[in-house]
Amino acid sequence: MANEYLDLDTFKLALSITDMDRDLLLHKARAAASRAIDKRTGRRFWLDDAASTRTYNPGGRVVCDESGARLLVDDIGDAAGLIVETGFGGSWTAVTGYETGPDNALARGRAITALVLPSGTWGFGTTRVRVTARWGWPAVPDDIAQAALIQAARLYRRKDSPEGVAGSAEWGLIRLPPLDPDVRLLVAPYELPGFG
Repeated sequence: MANEYLDLDTFKLALSITDMDRDLLLHKARAAASRAIDKRTGRRFWLDDAASTRTYNPGGRVVCDESGARLLVDDIGDAAGLIVETGFGGSWTAVTGYETGPDNALARGRAITALVLPSGTWGFGTTRVRVTARWGWPAVPDDIAQAALIQAARLYRRKDSPEGVAGSAEWGLIRLPPLDPDVRLLVAPYELPGFG
């Protein structure tokens, strides 16, 4: 699936699986791991196929600093075709002179998370900001792909650890934590405030 952060061949290679008998179980583990990462971080790491429109109330979403008024938006993964407008109801005016932030985000493989007006404001009261863009990330970051691999492998093997308990003759029984500590470490830099 396009919205999974780990492809089937890589997953099978990591688990040393060569047959196709368990592909359905592997697919379910990959999908569940990807969605768990989405929930943990509060974002998703795939790019929409087509642009769509989202509307924002600037109240509580604007941070003013020395660079200007920064409107915090959902992750934008492609600047091509980006349209920004302000207004309300059926009356919209194109915004020009805005910048995207953080600087060089797309060049570094990261998403645009803010639109910056070096001078002026995004509006108040009933004013809304309408943004048309391809939402998501330009590509799945390596950390997220690795976290998906670790978590998917854990979920796949879960069928062998009833009640969340794993064991060995050497160590005895061990209760498994809800989220692998390595996954937590890998996804932490991507977590939005209020998530994780």
